[in-house]
Amino acid sequence: MIQLKTLLNCIDNSGASVVECVNVLKKKRPATIGDRIVVVVQKQRAATSEGSSGTALANKVRRGDIRHAVVVRVKKELQRADGTVVRFGDNACVLVNKSGDPIGTRMNGVVGQELRGKQWSKILSLAPINV
Repeated sequence: MIQLKTLLNCIDNSGASVVECVNVLKKKRPATIGDRIVVVVQKQRAATSEGSSGTALANKVRRGDIRHAVVVRVKKELQRADGTVVRFGDNACVLVNKSGDPIGTRMNGVVGQELRGKQWSKILSLAPINV
């Protein structure tokens, strides 16, 4: 259950590490897996050098940027239609642009299967594991 001021891990390679929720974009307040939220980047990942050329990889987002994101993992237990209960170890999200396309090109970690029912197939295709 994600609400105002909740800190989330960003699991894509957009350059953000930790983001803070500032708005939930749905009528009912707490956001769950598959819901769109507005976040502010709190910590950004250090730019790493790429290969032997020594050129620094530019981050796509910076600290203080306001972006849209999709929640992909929540700590709160979530009961599915078949009766199984799923709970993740942290709150995590993926940054998206205004049209809904992911900003990053790679994801680290698992995402919830509930994204399939909420039409986030691009995020599911980038994720290594769907639970």
